[in-house]
Amino acid sequence: MATPTTQQASKSQQLLRSERRMFSASDDTAMMKQIQSTHAPDGRVVDVKPILQIIESVMRHVTPNIDHALNGGHGHLDSFDDRTSQAVVDGMLEALAYIVHKISCEISCKCSGGGDAHSTTMVLLNLLSGYSWDAKVVLTLAAFAVNFGEFWLIVQLCTTNSLAKSVALLKQLPDILEHSHSLRPQFDALNNLIKAMMDVTKCIVEFTELPPQYIMSDVPPMSSAMAHVPTAAYWTIRSVVACASQIASLVGLKHEFVTSTSEAWELSSLAHKVSSIHDHLQKLLRLCYQHIDEKRQAEAYEGLVHSLETPQLDNLKILIKIFCLGKEDPHNALVGPDKTKVHMDVLRRKHVLLLISDLDISHDEIQVLELLYKYERVSSELNYEIIWLPIVDKSTWNDTYQQKFLNLQSMMPWYTVHHPSIIEPAVIKYTKEVWRFVKKPIVVTLDPLGKVTCPNALNMLWIWGNAAFPFSSEKEESLWKQESWNIELLVNGLEANLPNWMREDKVICLYGGEEFEWIQNFTSATKVVAQSLGIGLEMVYAGKNNSKERVRKITALINERQISQTWQDTTVWFFWNRLESMLFSKTQHGKTNENDVIKQEVMTLLGYDGSEHGWAVFFRGPTEMVRAKGDKVLGSMQSFEKWEELARQLGFIPALRKHLEGIADEHHCTRLILPGISGGIAERVVCAECGRPMEMYFMYRCCVD
Repeated sequence: MATPTTQQASKSQQLLRSERRMFSASDDTAMMKQIQSTHAPDGRVVDVKPILQIIESVMRHVTPNIDHALNGGHGHLDSFDDRTSQAVVDGMLEALAYIVHKISCEISCKCSGGGDAHSTTMVLLNLLSGYSWDAKVVLTLAAFAVNFGEFWLIVQLCTTNSLAKSVALLKQLPDILEHSHSLRPQFDALNNLIKAMMDVTKCIVEFTELPPQYIMSDVPPMSSAMAHVPTAAYWTIRSVVACASQIASLVGLKHEFVTSTSEAWELSSLAHKVSSIHDHLQKLLRLCYQHIDEKRQAEAYEGLVHSLETPQLDNLKILIKIFCLGKEDPHNALVGPDKTKVHMDVLRRKHVLLLISDLDISHDEIQVLELLYKYERVSSELNYEIIWLPIVDKSTWNDTYQQKFLNLQSMMPWYTVHHPSIIEPAVIKYTKEVWRFVKKPIVVTLDPLGKVTCPNALNMLWIWGNAAFPFSSEKEESLWKQESWNIELLVNGLEANLPNWMREDKVICLYGGEEFEWIQNFTSATKVVAQSLGIGLEMVYAGKNNSKERVRKITALINERQISQTWQDTTVWFFWNRLESMLFSKTQHGKTNENDVIKQEVMTLLGYDGSEHGWAVFFRGPTEMVRAKGDKVLGSMQSFEKWEELARQLGFIPALRKHLEGIADEHHCTRLILPGISGGIAERVVCAECGRPMEMYFMYRCCVD
């Protein structure tokens, strides 16, 4: 005659065989229709989050104690970690106590009787037909938590509490310590399945909390997720049934302990399936968050566009939109010149210059801006402030970038963001699409009312400094109307001796290149010509753009041999940067080589710099000027006897110009190399030497000095 224990073991084996059969049919369409047919929500709303927190608390207390007991420890009471407000959930649980108890009874009854897991799951789904999918799962888990918690309280306390010991005796529960070795695989599998169940449940709940204003349930990927939720709910509830069956199988095994590795295997297989469901839901959840983020950023972008296009009473709203779009506290967004956090209000009704760059902004740029901001601005009492707005890729941010940011921030005597992470994607998008920031730093100017007065005033700052205040496009245009091509515009304070040289009516020669042999030959021949004509001559080496180390070595040789005047590294950088700024500024104002002398001369010098040889430009007084590439100007100096008589008649510069015009230039190759600025260069550029359209090429360069 079969004993109750062997009968129970037989029922357990039948349940496991049934589980295997149902695994193979889990995704059957008919089964899905059966699951969906149980769902008839009646509109009742259950706030599942507090209940889920209590369930988590139960599982969190149970799991460590299982390990503790299996490792030979003794039960003990833990302090209760109540993360939920009892006042909040009391009323809710009072209303749900009946349904939770009913589910608990169904689970206990069906599992103790060895019922079919699928049938039991369907009974529970029918019982919960009026609830939403997330409520079905959470309420079922709550019922399991009650049963599992009560079971484990008895197991945990039976060695120290007489009441628990008596109940355990009545239930004929096995001694966990005595059978710890045999029970470990089952309890390990049980723990893994419970974790998978909790993960899926939290995921289902998280879908219900997504903001409907940014993602509707019928819009992918949310619609895809909603289609998978019934399946996820079914397998989570079914896992509860499996766990409850496992616990129920221990009742009555006090003296006749029976175990099977197939039970642990079945739980592990179920845990694997539920974990796979969780992984898939997580992928869909990430897609949903991506969709929501895109919608939010699009909304934020449109809001930023609207604000910048709408007249304001002051600039504060615009600054908050730019620096506090991500709900950053205006008290904490900016760091002041003294490196302490300041409120945005300190910039109210001031002219604000937004310095926009990545973390590769050069120290030269910072030094020149510091000179304008820290000294000239203060002495001129100009009411403007600079804020650094760094554009970075947050996805690649690391400690190296963090240190680089802090180093740059420490060098800047103006306002900066306290961290690049506060700059929202919508703001970054606006800087790139509207203000056309790419790589090269730009300065966007806002007037005291927050109106953008120039999308890039950095050109003005490099060309005229603080004389361009308030740095508006109108001011830029008016300044150009006052300019003509002469050495004062070209050098503009870079050479301290220039005023004296001009008063002394000297010929001033700027030359550049990186071939030292050419420099020696050219300067030597030119000095001979000047001495022969008896004219004063001053020569200044202007280096070469983007060749700092090479220019530094040549400068040292020139100084050592006293060949000519030279400039410091920052001055050389600024000279070429100003030339590029002149070109960009002229282009932005619609000027072309054909109708603008300044732009033509600037492009000529930049073209000379792009070639492989040297170049020179001569000035005398405010109007006389001549320039040429290295080979032509060197050849002219070395063949001075051919135009010496003309030089004595017309003067040095007019004679040299006439001589250069008579030299046939059968072949030339002019290269104009400019940094990439979106929208900063016209598509049609003509050669400064011959006037023909130049071909456009793309060049990618990485130069590390």
